[in-house]
Amino acid sequence: MNFFRRNFGIKIFTLLSGVGLSLGLVLIFLRIRYELQFLTLEFVAYGIVFFVLLAYFVFWFSVSRPLREIIHEMEALLTGREYKKFFSKRIDEIGVMAHFFNEITRKLHTFAGSVSEGQNMANELEVAARIQKNILPARPSTVPGLVVSAMSRPAARVGGDSFDFIENDGKLYFYIGDATGHGVPAGLIMTMVNALVRAFVRVSSSLVTILADVNRVLKSRIEKTLFMSLVLLRFDSSSGSLSFAGAGHEHILFYRAATGQCDIIPAGGIALGMIPEIGTLVKEQVVDFAEGDMLFLYTDGITEARNSQGELYGLERLKVAISKFASQYPPQPTLTKIAADVGSFVAGVQQTDDMTLIAVQRTSASSDASQFQFSTDWRET
Repeated sequence: MNFFRRNFGIKIFTLLSGVGLSLGLVLIFLRIRYELQFLTLEFVAYGIVFFVLLAYFVFWFSVSRPLREIIHEMEALLTGREYKKFFSKRIDEIGVMAHFFNEITRKLHTFAGSVSEGQNMANELEVAARIQKNILPARPSTVPGLVVSAMSRPAARVGGDSFDFIENDGKLYFYIGDATGHGVPAGLIMTMVNALVRAFVRVSSSLVTILADVNRVLKSRIEKTLFMSLVLLRFDSSSGSLSFAGAGHEHILFYRAATGQCDIIPAGGIALGMIPEIGTLVKEQVVDFAEGDMLFLYTDGITEARNSQGELYGLERLKVAISKFASQYPPQPTLTKIAADVGSFVAGVQQTDDMTLIAVQRTSASSDASQFQFSTDWRET
């Protein structure tokens, strides 16, 4: 019975069949009962015409007109014109089509809203990425005796890696940092730390004091699960001394020109934002930085990059690559070669963490060859 209630073709057929049968029975009854002579062929023909007209009007009101209205609104939807929804209690095909049309338009509105929201989010991420890129230095400060190059590639539109070069009172302060994860939260931490380091470098020359002050302000303004590792260095161009203090960051690698060896020095300390006070846990250390030596700072997106077999690139491979290329090239091409080595190792595996690599070479005091390079692809050759 449900099929007969829902199918308008069956309903029309039933209706017309009933009307035709009833009309035929009435005519037969009248002919037999009353022997009416007026029931001629002409009369029957008029009855058929009447029946056809009745069928047409029934079909037009029940099927044709509502179907044309639905098709008209569908055409309006497809051509981008204004359309309206249907409100019908019918449960036959016409009712199903009207309900389907209403559902399609409702989902289109929802989808359009999602697309619009997604586009707005994409635009905001684009702005955030542009702001972050503008925060990172376009080139380092010109410091006699140093040649500097850097390569950075975020895993998302907004990254958590940060670095900067700040000249103050004849000294160059520079750092590399890595915020928790990547994306917008990491980018916000990176932005805060960048501003704080720049501010406190103007206040104090002590690396420990700078990091302690940055940590104190940062800790009071971020969630407990967020933090940032960092290593801060200071180069005094007048004396040629190099000092550093670590806040839980990766190692510093030194290529020694005299021996051709690469030394690995732990940065030490504890990451910014983990505890309220880090002054007693951070130490400032002086390291030998002779002419021709090259130091490398990196984030763990490089050493923790995995190939298709799940192997890590690792610190040892980075050390070998530095020893191989730093002996042949100045900072910029050295980084390019290392980037190509990392890219060859991962062999197309999707990047999951931000990658940053900085090289600083000590040259003669009269040299002024500072260079700066950003890379967008770690598979460069």
